[in-house]
Amino acid sequence: MRVLVTGADGFIGRALARVLRARGIAWKPASRSTVGEIGPETDWCTVLQGCDRIVHLANVAHARGISEARLRTVNVEGTRRLAEQSAASGVDRFVYLSSAKAATPDDGYSAAKQAAEQALACVAGLARVVLRPPLVYGPGVKANFLALLRAVDGGWPLPLASVRNRRSLVYVGNLVDAIIRCLEAPEAVARTYFVTDGEPVSTPQLVRTLASQLGRPAHLFALPTALLEAAGTLVGRNDTVRRLTRSLEVDDSAIRRELGWAPPFTFEEGIRLTCEWYRTQRTQPS
Repeated sequence: MRVLVTGADGFIGRALARVLRARGIAWKPASRSTVGEIGPETDWCTVLQGCDRIVHLANVAHARGISEARLRTVNVEGTRRLAEQSAASGVDRFVYLSSAKAATPDDGYSAAKQAAEQALACVAGLARVVLRPPLVYGPGVKANFLALLRAVDGGWPLPLASVRNRRSLVYVGNLVDAIIRCLEAPEAVARTYFVTDGEPVSTPQLVRTLASQLGRPAHLFALPTALLEAAGTLVGRNDTVRRLTRSLEVDDSAIRRELGWAPPFTFEEGIRLTCEWYRTQRTQPS
């Protein structure tokens, strides 16, 4: 088995690369320097040579200023193009990292992920596997999770004590383990799997766990959820606030039952390792 990893220089890609090396699995990265801009005209033929498995991680993340047209060009048409050329070159496993929100899209990013899944299903001869993770955290995490780490570490008062949500999460080490299982297991072909750490957690529970691992008090106080969301809308951070106040719970029993997969790390272990990494970054000079 030789694996081509797109997006190998990203948060998940770097974690996957470390585990592939540790397990002695041959792999090579695909980056903008080797294939150029990802889209409907990208030529993957050269980088596909010698590879019989693909893990497709590269995509444009949802962010301010990213148009839906660009999301579609890269995340949908770019994925379709890679899948078509992979099938033509004889690749016998294509693992696509989608999103838990692709099941019920509520923004341009999740809609593009769903459309990419549908595009893969239409590629003749493609032995595809789709993984739908919820929020992924771990060493190297960025964006909202890193912002929450900094807020808890900084002792900021957080108005989240009254939030009663349930959110599925997945530690990056668990996600990587599931990716490799899907590369290897013949039963995974043509299946779509959610993957999580296990039991969902509430936002206050997450904050308290982070605080405990960082050796900080959890400064939580209560504000009505409706008021929090209204304030988020007022300052243009509605999506960010709703991730903290609303639920996103998914069922990963299928991958556990069909592939015999179980997460190698507990939620508590994942948070501990994430906080250990964060502390090393915090103490490094800028």
